[in-house]
Amino acid sequence: MTATALQPRVHPAVEGGLLLDVTNLSRQTASIVSITFGDPLGEPLPSYVPGSHLVVQCGEGANAYSLTGSGSAPSEYTISVLQCEDGAGGSKAMHRLAIGDRVRVSRPRSAFAPAATATHHLLVAAGIGITPVLSHARYAAEWGTPASLIYTHRPGAGAHVAEARELLGPALTECTDRGSFQKVLAEKLTTQKLGTHLYVCGPAAFMETVLGQARELGWPKGLLHSEAFGAAELDAGQPFAVNLARSGIKLEVPAGVSLLDSLEKAGKSIPNMCRKGICGECSLTVLRGAPQHRDLYLSDQEKAENTTMMCCVSRSLDEELELDL
Repeated sequence: MTATALQPRVHPAVEGGLLLDVTNLSRQTASIVSITFGDPLGEPLPSYVPGSHLVVQCGEGANAYSLTGSGSAPSEYTISVLQCEDGAGGSKAMHRLAIGDRVRVSRPRSAFAPAATATHHLLVAAGIGITPVLSHARYAAEWGTPASLIYTHRPGAGAHVAEARELLGPALTECTDRGSFQKVLAEKLTTQKLGTHLYVCGPAAFMETVLGQARELGWPKGLLHSEAFGAAELDAGQPFAVNLARSGIKLEVPAGVSLLDSLEKAGKSIPNMCRKGICGECSLTVLRGAPQHRDLYLSDQEKAENTTMMCCVSRSLDEELELDL
């Protein structure tokens, strides 16, 4: 991919976004590279809240990557990408980018912002999960907000370690084995002052361990925040029917086929990005029926309201749903 050879097809998730040039590449670890994007004319970029991500189109695909900056008046956007050997190929394409390549990205968005009322931010990250957490740490350092970080990574395989040390100093605790992490986590969860919020990012099992331990210790749900970048495998589910109210169309959604796939097969263009129930791009309005919510994006309250569903993973508890589509 080069600045003079843009991909002609624009992915729905980044349509109307920004065209940016790759301005810098830096190796974090053997499998993680940091990629910096800038405006081709050197113009300032839209600001963003900490914990935001970009959707980057690389070839025919588009994937979300967390921004590592604070978000304050940015002149560039930086992400870090872990190459996944068993993935769908998106991370490998990102690792092939070169300085001068031009890509299309979405405007920044966030579902992992810091709580404005927090008196302290307790950040917990594992592996590549450091990326949105580093954004929080930068913001805290810039604004003098109390924050501390527990970062667990394999020896010699930690990304952004030097930056985290500079930003947090003694407020950073590094762990390179499970035993030391569990000890540190237990100590931190039981010694926080009133008003502390917890933020965690990493593999799904890691996050559930951290959040589960916090819940067992009595942390209220409103103080717990997480950013998922992977979803567990889902079962095939039961077949159901869906009525598209504005289109006058009725579709059958078989077991093992997602609602998103069924809608696309029927000629409906639905914005989507992750197809894993994480990003929130494929949100649809529910007019009638009870969705079987299987996403990681909606809050428990939003799920209980049953007015919105993520069509990439969610299904129906009823035999039939009606959508505003």
